[in-house]
Amino acid sequence: MNDKFFATLQYAIPQHTLSRVAGWLANTTVPWIKDPFTSWFVKRYDVNMSEALEENPLAYKSFNDFFTRALKEGAREICPEPKAIACPADGAISQLGDIEYGRIFQAKGQDYSLEELLGGNSERAHDFVGGKFATVYLSPKDYHRVHMPLAGKLRAMIHVPGDLFSVNEATANEVPRLFSRNERVVTIYDTDAGPMAVVLVGAMIVASIETVWAGQVTPVTRSIREWHYPLDAIELAKGDEIGRFKLGSTAIVLFGPDVMNWEAALSAGSPTLMGEEMGVLI
Repeated sequence: MNDKFFATLQYAIPQHTLSRVAGWLANTTVPWIKDPFTSWFVKRYDVNMSEALEENPLAYKSFNDFFTRALKEGAREICPEPKAIACPADGAISQLGDIEYGRIFQAKGQDYSLEELLGGNSERAHDFVGGKFATVYLSPKDYHRVHMPLAGKLRAMIHVPGDLFSVNEATANEVPRLFSRNERVVTIYDTDAGPMAVVLVGAMIVASIETVWAGQVTPVTRSIREWHYPLDAIELAKGDEIGRFKLGSTAIVLFGPDVMNWEAALSAGSPTLMGEEMGVLI
């Protein structure tokens, strides 16, 4: 199936209905449903269970519990240097670089609006104009929890409803404004580097997005919702878990101008591990 046909097909299928059905299947605890699929998934995607806290994939209550599995203590080292910025997730760099004229590069000459990504609020977007972005794609085999790149205090969370296109490379190359049109949860923090945003982007058959402080955030309604927090209410250290995807997706990290640089060795396609150094504060 070529990329253009695959992307076109996604416009036609009932994305949210398909995702709800997938969510039901992923949550079932019936062994004769979840065990064969989980076994097939581990083999198909070569999932490394040796680093999981529970190594037996069939010991999990549901496929979703397996998919959002915890790692053994010490399986990931959080970069210790105070100015080091930690990668939020296992996966691969989709794109990273500068936010130019309020727009973020997607692929093949395509870009999308920073303001649209953050829910249509120009004041919120203003903090990141001229700053830096990194997009991390989580493939099916990856550890699917997202963690803090820097220590920070949660300022706001915004749920933005939208489409549920796949977020793999083929679709990113073909679907305009992919990451700013898919359903997503925007989290914004105050850090030593100023404002930082981590955006959890939903995708095809993603049953839900959860955060550690609010539980399941999507899918609930089809209108934008916002939560604002006192700055001392929720404080997270570098490497602390932010949330998780029930079936895979993408995390986008944003910083403001003149506060940090990405590691020079990183580029589109670079593999990532949660906790490794991906940038440094200036």
